[in-house]
This record gives sequence, structure tokens and C-alpha cells, in this order.
Amino acid sequence: MKSKHDIGGKITVITDLYPVSEAEKFTPRTIKNFVMEWEKMGYEVKIIKPNFLLNSFLRGKPFYKTGTYGQVKNVNYFLPFLGNIKNKINIEPADLYIAHMPSGIIFANHLGLDFAAGVHISDLEVLTNPFYSIYFKQELEKAYKRARKIACRSEVLRKKFLQLYPELESKTFIAYSGIDTEIIQRSWKPEEKVKVLTCANLIKRKNVDKVILECENLNVDLTIIGDGKELKNLKKLSTKPKFLGWMEHNRVLEEMRRADIFALPSINETFGMVYLEAMASGCITVCTENDGAAGIIRNRENGYFWKDGIINEIINSNNQQQILDKCFETIQEYTAQKAAANYLENL
Repeated sequence: MKSKHDIGGKITVITDLYPVSEAEKFTPRTIKNFVMEWEKMGYEVKIIKPNFLLNSFLRGKPFYKTGTYGQVKNVNYFLPFLGNIKNKINIEPADLYIAHMPSGIIFANHLGLDFAAGVHISDLEVLTNPFYSIYFKQELEKAYKRARKIACRSEVLRKKFLQLYPELESKTFIAYSGIDTEIIQRSWKPEEKVKVLTCANLIKRKNVDKVILECENLNVDLTIIGDGKELKNLKKLSTKPKFLGWMEHNRVLEEMRRADIFALPSINETFGMVYLEAMASGCITVCTENDGAAGIIRNRENGYFWKDGIINEIINSNNQQQILDKCFETIQEYTAQKAAANYLENL
């Protein structure tokens, strides 16, 4: 079925948060998912990936030479977009220019485009960390003032952004993500042991150690999917977890459908697609209060907020099925198609 947006047109997305290669393990596919849905609507979408080399090096991002890779134009700059940045790229006319992440937003503003800005947790880091105050914060503030709209990636993120810039409220809207997986309805029928799952890039702010320690003395099976700097330290905490390492997306979903509870008390999340995918896979899902998916997960209604003892509380409650039923009801409003249409409707 076609939506009212199935009319064609050209969209240019400007961001460094876009996988050039499918082999990139740690580049989120969030913006690519929007692009794929817009293409289904009939839009022609092109990607410009402005790459500030020092920033990329510090963040450990894969390196690509300046050039075109499929629909992605990668443009490298040694300095953070100073001087004539147009000399490396030809900006083609488009009906919509959408810029995400601080580098993409600053780049779009320097080009003088009429653009919408997509706010992630990285933006708040630039706006509040004194390290960025000399140049990047000022440039980002200029860009927000010029932007036609500001797409905050979650309800929680919008609230935090407006605490800093309440005068920009009329420009803002929530550009939530959506799932492109099959939504299933589950019954609470654990096997001999309740299966607990977490899946993340294994870095400190994901707080996977809290899940391990929480499950240590519980009669549960704990599975951890992911790779990263904290893997060795996490393995030292307990022999209980089954570490599966990094897995392709379809295999992650298979594991989610086997699990009963998905718990990830991560902090400083932009949104957290993994929570939506867990909900869609029929898991009772636990996130951190006032962070990421907390605008979608409502405590003790369609999921839970993390606290000490929460796994045990879920197992021993008598409302698991009600939570799962509410979860199923919620997740049907967060499909990839609806999310992509919502984004364009707000523009």
C-alpha cells in the first residue's frame, strides 16, 4: 500500500553515521534504515559522508579514501571543515537536505543549505563538554539556528535538548526509529530456566557488568552478544554467561526470539534500536530510566526500568503476560515504514 509520501523526489542525507561497507561491525544502521524506507516510497536518496579525519581516528572508525562508494560520497577533511569545503564535492540539487550528527550538521550549515538537523546523543556531548566549547559548540549552535527543523531521535533526547535551548522548541520533533523485523506475540512460558539476553557493543557505558552481577545468583541462563573493549573484563566477572561474540543481525534476532528477558542498562543512548527489536521478538525488555528507549518503554506497563533486583522481580511477578501483551500493542506503532513517514511528515 502506498502512503501519501509515495510521490518521488530527491533527498540528500549528510552524515558520518552511515556504513560504507556492510562489513562495518560498529556503525549503526539507524539512518540507513530511514534511507531504505524513503527509497521504497519512491524517493531518490544520496548520501554525503563528511569525514573529519582526526575525529574518525580518535573514534576508531574505518578509513575510506575520498570518493564515491555506491550511493555514498565520502569526503575527507583534515581540519574540521574550515575554508572552502565545496572544492572537494559537488552538491546536487535536492528537495530535502537532512543532516545528522555534529559533523554532518556543521558541514551542511557551512554549505549554506536549507536543511533539517538530526540530533543524537553526540550532539549533547558537544554542547555540554567543555572540550568542544571553543569551536564545535559555537558552530553547532549556529547550525541549529539556521536549520528549518530539528529532529530529535527520542523523546528523552528532545527533553534534554530543550533544557539547553528552549527557544528552539517550535522547530523540534521526535524522529523515532522503527523496526523492519517480524513482530511476534509471545506467551510467558519459560523452559526449565528463564533465558536472559543482552546485546551491545561491549564498552563501559553499556553497563553489561550490571546484568552479569544481577544474574550471578539467579537460576537463569544468561547470554551476551557483542564484542568490544570490555569483553575480557566481563569474562572475568563470572562463568555464568554464554558469550556469543559479534553476530550478524538475523542471528541476533534468532537469539532474541529464544530469550524471555532482554536487559541492557546502558546510559547515554541516542535511541537504542536493540530495545525495539527485543520487544518485537517477544522479550520483556529492560532499559535505563530517562535514557534512550525510556520514551517508548513505560515502567511496569510494557517493560521495565533498570534497578538492582529487577530480573528477580520480573521472574517472580504475576503479570508477565500482561507486560508482553502491552509490549506487542506498543511495538506495532514503531515499524520502519511508520517511522520513515513520520520523519517526512514533520518536514
